Amino acid sequence: MTTHATQAVTLPGSLDEAVAALAAMPAAVPVAGGTDLMASVNAGLLRPAALVGLGRISEIRGWQYQDGHALLGAGLTHARIGRPDFAALIPALAAAARAAGPPQIRNAGTLGGNIASAAATGDTLPVLAALEATLIIAGPGGARREVPVSHLLAGMEMLSPGELVGFVRVPLLHAPQTFLKATGRTGPGRALASVALVLDPARRGVRCAVGAIAPMPLRPLEAEQWVASLIDWDGERMLVPEALTAFGEYVAAACIPDAAAAPDGTQEQLPPAVLHLRRTVAALARRALGRALS
Repeated sequence: MTTHATQAVTLPGSLDEAVAALAAMPAAVPVAGGTDLMASVNAGLLRPAALVGLGRISEIRGWQYQDGHALLGAGLTHARIGRPDFAALIPALAAAARAAGPPQIRNAGTLGGNIASAAATGDTLPVLAALEATLIIAGPGGARREVPVSHLLAGMEMLSPGELVGFVRVPLLHAPQTFLKATGRTGPGRALASVALVLDPARRGVRCAVGAIAPMPLRPLEAEQWVASLIDWDGERMLVPEALTAFGEYVAAACIPDAAAAPDGTQEQLPPAVLHLRRTVAALARRALGRALS
């Protein structure tokens, strides 16, 4: 990588200082862990004229309880999220953070960076989608606005110039939740497919999000509603194996539908690689629900 001597680096001490720096330098790029940024730089895809480092902003590196929610700082690292005390709080997010890559990646990569880069394979993203998390966006002049994480990931609402993801508000469901992913090799690696599943007993609901197979996490809403109607929420919350299998296939078919029929009415077959991916999603969803209900 070529280092540019003229590149400006600003290290603000607060969220509002970081926003002000970005507003003053429209070409600047915010950087926390830098895992995605450096990959883009090294690949020649990005040559930032200036950097605004977020590593000294202590207010976004912790979390606090707030009205039945956890308010997570965007600067939380995957390593910190993966620790046992956090896992007791939001188990699926901790599992995703632990699966995010080797130790050097987990030590540097941050929750806010995962969200802002919005890579399809970001492991925390399907968990945040299933939890229906809300982002608190910091803007110029101390402004704050809230955006559902699904809106940002789907491009329905975008960060404006000078805005940063400051915090993530996650509901504390106090119920089982799981995250599973399939990779192309053993050990932590880039996901081929992932599934986050959470139970919401208060609303008698099941929420599921499938990651890595599309540009954003996918929610199979009909499959969620169908399986939630089968669960005895006041009893043991058990399902027969056939129901678990049917749920997996329902999720997979919703996220990877059959090919459209040809004009003559014949049905095109999905390519073998796509069929394999659909079977993978079905297996992940089946296992995720089974673990949450066990």
